[in-house]
Amino acid sequence: PLAARQTGCDTGPVQCCDSVQSSSDPVTSLLLGLLGIVAGGVDVPIGVNCSPITGIGLGGNSCSASPVCCTNTNNASGVLSGLIGIGCVPVDISL
Repeated sequence: PLAARQTGCDTGPVQCCDSVQSSSDPVTSLLLGLLGIVAGGVDVPIGVNCSPITGIGLGGNSCSASPVCCTNTNNASGVLSGLIGIGCVPVDISL
């Protein structure tokens, strides 16, 4: 289970991820392995296909998928940068 929803993000911009999976999920584990990313735990919440959300509360940007705060999104470079978020917890962006 994912952690309780929080209202801010101390580790960087709030991310909008297409989905949040456990690092123990077979498909997610395979993706992490192919990218050479070590999640650092058995059941770490992993955000997949993430991009930063800016202008929260201004109505300009919305996230119809999963708004989350991740402890690490700098795990890949180039075209894959930000694709995976590690340690992601849901964020309430309606504030």
